[in-house]
Amino acid sequence: MKPVENLIKDNLKNLKPCVHGGDVLDAASKSGLRREEILDFSSSVNPLGPSKMALEAAEKSFKEIPAYPDSNCLALRQAIANHFSGIGKNNVVVGNGSTELIYLFAEAFLKKGEVALIPAPTFGEYETAVRKTGETVKFVELDENFNFDPDVFIHKMAGAKIVFLCNPNNPTSILIPNKTLTGIVERALEQDSLVFLDEDFLEFVENEKKLSLIRKIKNYPNLFILRSFTKIFGLTGLRVGYGIASEEIINVLSCAKIPWNVNCLAQAAAVAALKDEEHLRVTRELIKKEKTRLLTELGRFRSLKAHQPDANFLFIDTRESGLTATELANKLLHEGILIRDCTSFRGLDQYFIRVAVKTRSENDRLIEALKRTVKNHN
Repeated sequence: MKPVENLIKDNLKNLKPCVHGGDVLDAASKSGLRREEILDFSSSVNPLGPSKMALEAAEKSFKEIPAYPDSNCLALRQAIANHFSGIGKNNVVVGNGSTELIYLFAEAFLKKGEVALIPAPTFGEYETAVRKTGETVKFVELDENFNFDPDVFIHKMAGAKIVFLCNPNNPTSILIPNKTLTGIVERALEQDSLVFLDEDFLEFVENEKKLSLIRKIKNYPNLFILRSFTKIFGLTGLRVGYGIASEEIINVLSCAKIPWNVNCLAQAAAVAALKDEEHLRVTRELIKKEKTRLLTELGRFRSLKAHQPDANFLFIDTRESGLTATELANKLLHEGILIRDCTSFRGLDQYFIRVAVKTRSENDRLIEALKRTVKNHN
């Protein structure tokens, strides 16, 4: 038999897994600490965890495990449609986490020789999904303050089949101004380009429903909006994501997805999570309060520059500390604190980290660990 490397499709030969936060098991292995001794600031999910209603719904669904789950996720799609005004279940597709839908979208719509446009820095799975198809990625660097220059971006869009956007952006925690966002979508519509808009973190932002473009999908048949039950709903390990778009786009993706992609426990928990408005309200209040406090505390470090955050995580420049992101991450890990080293993000140098906003006591542990690790604290 030939070596396996000679049998691989050319576009997969150099494909490497995307780096992510949240790998507590790997951090425990490297540090010698037990998993429960590590406080994870690298994964920007609900610090309160899932809704009790969601956990109870998952538990009640144990009896469904012997049967196949609903491959079409009909109850969940209807629940999502009910959660928003102006859409129906046929405007919704559900995935095994939002990441599955990123890959599915690229696979479904990128034809041979076509190009996808991606800002830098942003979430790395967009690039990996495009490269898995074998097609071309073109990047647009954000400005020195990590904002979009709309004129530059729209100019670079010429000839792109898909435009990937993340709002608020990951890892910068910065919202794209609504005027810039709609300008990009409208220009894409004029040139027959698709816009993949990732709103996974938007539910942590005030006035989320006014800022979301979900209410405008009927105006923009080229727009696909990604959402997740991983972040604010805290169903991280159950892997549930969804997309909202025109019925034409959703039909393509529904036909292209693998069957039974979302298990019965995940579907039941997600339906229940949408009903627990009180859990979402408490979560948003906590994030709003603690984000302001954490930003103030980090401002006392003269050697750390935290950018003003819109999402539930902070993007921090470490260069004045004399420590690279990797060096600081290693030091903090020995303190039992896991942060996101952003060195792997295209478009960033080795001096950026990302930390999630967590509960007051957990945020205090981060600040105390930084005091022991980083100089120039006021």
